[in-house]
Amino acid sequence: MVSIITPAYNSEQFISQTIESVLCQTYTNWEMIIVDDGSTDNSVQIVEKYIQKDSRIKLIKLEKNSGPAIARNKAISEAKGRYIAFLDADDLWLAEKLNKQILFMDNNNLSFTYSSYHLIDENNHMFGTFKTRGYISYKSMLKTCSVGCLTAIYDTQVLGKQYMPNIAKRQDYGLWLQILKDINSTKGIIEPLATYRIVSNSVSSNKLTAALYQWKIYRDVEKLNLWKSIYYFVHYAIYGIVKYRV
Repeated sequence: MVSIITPAYNSEQFISQTIESVLCQTYTNWEMIIVDDGSTDNSVQIVEKYIQKDSRIKLIKLEKNSGPAIARNKAISEAKGRYIAFLDADDLWLAEKLNKQILFMDNNNLSFTYSSYHLIDENNHMFGTFKTRGYISYKSMLKTCSVGCLTAIYDTQVLGKQYMPNIAKRQDYGLWLQILKDINSTKGIIEPLATYRIVSNSVSSNKLTAALYQWKIYRDVEKLNLWKSIYYFVHYAIYGIVKYRV
């Protein structure tokens, strides 16, 4: 079984589309654990309507807003599946996503994988595709993050349950680095299997904020010395410019 980890905070605008993209999966052995992080809109009511229709969807309600790291980690702790997958409450999966990725992991004996993904805006208009790398290592990931959170899956049978560092932003990137330190390298699927939504207040839309948290990852999470941090940050900046232009 695949346990799908979905943190939600004031997600009423998009969460129905997100859940529907899971319900459309051709791979049916899954549970979707949605953790409401203290929403003040109608997110909970929307999720509860889906729960009445499909018992594979589960809801955990946090008493106060605690941030996506705590929300995701709570879901991971409750997960019953062998595989842990991630899907935020405004993103989407293509129908064959789980089927193709689980088969890819099985055929290639991989415990952690990812894929390329499409990009859409708040009005569902597609404006690009992020093409990932077919192979990544711990060192290459320090230079640039090639793993979109909505595409990542890891195998608890091999890695055990892995949790995200409790930081305000980029906690998913911290987890990928944590896993890659254990396995050294892995492979991904070049074909886009998901759709990432960029909204006006997202980290991805604020390059300065993303850069600041990238630096925090190097110094506070990975504990790199100053010179190594500068070395990898320069690579991060260069890759960021290239990706932006593409």
